[in-house]
Amino acid sequence: MKRRFAMAGTLLALVLGLGTLPAAATPSGTSPASTPAALAAPDISITAVRAHLDELSAIAARNGGNRRSTTQGYRDSVAYVKGRLQAAGYTVTEQPCTSGCTSGAGPNLIAEWPRGDANNVYMFGAHLDGVSAGPGMNDNGSGSAALLENALTLARENPDMRNRVRFAWWTDEEQGLNGSYFYVRTLSSAERARIKAYYNFDMVASLNGGYFINHITSAAAAPMKAYWDSLGLRPEENTEGAGRSDDYSFERYSIPTSGYAMGASARKTSTQAAKWGGTSGSAYDPCYHRACDTLTNINTTGLDRAADGIAYTLWQQAVGTGGGGGTCDPAGVVGNGGFESGTAPWTGTTAVIAAHSGRTAHGGTRFAWLGGNGSTSTESVSQTVTVPADCTRASLVFWLQIETAESGSRAYDTFTVRVNGSTLATWSNVHAGGGWIQRSADLSAYAGQTVTVAFTATEDYSLQTGFLLDDVSLQSS
Repeated sequence: MKRRFAMAGTLLALVLGLGTLPAAATPSGTSPASTPAALAAPDISITAVRAHLDELSAIAARNGGNRRSTTQGYRDSVAYVKGRLQAAGYTVTEQPCTSGCTSGAGPNLIAEWPRGDANNVYMFGAHLDGVSAGPGMNDNGSGSAALLENALTLARENPDMRNRVRFAWWTDEEQGLNGSYFYVRTLSSAERARIKAYYNFDMVASLNGGYFINHITSAAAAPMKAYWDSLGLRPEENTEGAGRSDDYSFERYSIPTSGYAMGASARKTSTQAAKWGGTSGSAYDPCYHRACDTLTNINTTGLDRAADGIAYTLWQQAVGTGGGGGTCDPAGVVGNGGFESGTAPWTGTTAVIAAHSGRTAHGGTRFAWLGGNGSTSTESVSQTVTVPADCTRASLVFWLQIETAESGSRAYDTFTVRVNGSTLATWSNVHAGGGWIQRSADLSAYAGQTVTVAFTATEDYSLQTGFLLDDVSLQSS
C-alpha cells in the first residue's frame, strides 16, 4: 500500500492488512463453512494462500530482500503468478507500463476467465510490488496471494458463469498507483463501461488489524459486507485507505469500487480492540513499509477471512447456474438496511435514523423511528434499488414495531411502503403492539427495474403513533 505524500498531481497508495488475532477476536461458532452466506462459494485453502506467500518471500530473499517494481524481485514475482495461472488454463497478459510508471518498472499482469458475459466484467485486483525496505509480505503479498488462490480455485471449480471475471496484479503501486492508473486510462470508454465493479485487496493480513471495507454502504460492497457480517465481524469503512490504493485509479473514471483491507499505520481504537481483539493505541500493521514485513507479520485468521470473502463476492457477482443462465441474487440490494452505517444511502428525513434511547433495535444498535410526534407530520426515508432481473419472486422484507397512544379500530396514523410513488402496503395505529414483527411487500413486478422504495409515516393532529423500522432487505420468495 502507498503512503500519502503532499506532491502535486501524485497520489501514493496505502495498503491495509492483518495477522493472527487473539482468541477474543474470533466469533464463536462462526466459520465460512457454517454460515449460510458462504454456502454458494468454495472455501479457499489458507494453506495454499500461505504457500504463495512462502514463494514470494523466497523470491524477495533471492533478490536483495525486496520486490520493488523496478527490481528482479518484482519480475520474478510476476513470473511466479503467471506460471501458476497458465498451468491452471488462463491466458495471461503482461502489460508493460509505457507511460507514467517509474523508469524500469515491470509489467501489470492481467488474467481473464474466458466464460460469462463479456459485457459485464467484474475485476479483482491487488498490487504485486513492494517497497525497497523489506519483502512486503502483508503489503502486499497478502492481497496478491489471496487473489491468486481465488483465481486458481475458480479454474478448478469451473462453474457456469453469468458474468466475466478479470484478475489483475499491478505494478508500481508503491510509487503512486502508476500501473493501475495506466491500465484504466488506456482502456477505451467502451471497455471501461463493461467493467461493472472493481475490487481491491491491499494488506489483508495485518497483525493488529481490523476489518475494513472500501465504500461499505455501496452496492458494489454489498456481497463483501454480507460475508463478513455473516462471521459477526461488524466491519467498518476503510477511511485510512481512501485514495491510497489501486481502487482509486478506477474511481477516477467513475467505475464502482470496493475491497477488503485490514489497516496500515493508523492506530486501533479502544472500541475496535474491544470488538476485534488486538491492542488499542498500536498500529494495525506494526511492520508497515519496514524490513520486518516478513512471513511472521501475517495474521492467518484475517487472511483466511479475506480470501473466503473474495470467493463469496466473486460467486455472487459472476457465477451462474444451469448453462450460464442468470440467478436471482437479492443479497445486498438494499444498502445499509440495518441502519448501522450512518444514514447513506437513505434519503429523506434521515434524522430519524439513530440509536434511540429508551428503545432497543431489532438488530444492532440503530434503527429508523418515524412518527411519534403527536402532531400533524410526515416523515419518510427512501433509497433507490435495482431488483435483479432473475428474481421472479422478490419481497421487500423488514421489521416493524408500532407504538401508539391512539385507541379504537380507526386508522388515524399510517405507515406506507411505496415504490416509485405507488403504495404497496399500509399499516396504522390499529396494528400497534406485539413488539418487532417481520413485514413484507411484494416487489416481483419490478424485477429488472431500478426503483425508489420509500417508507412514510403520516400522523394526524393529536395522539402519537411511532413506527420503528429496522433490518430492511430484499429476499427471493
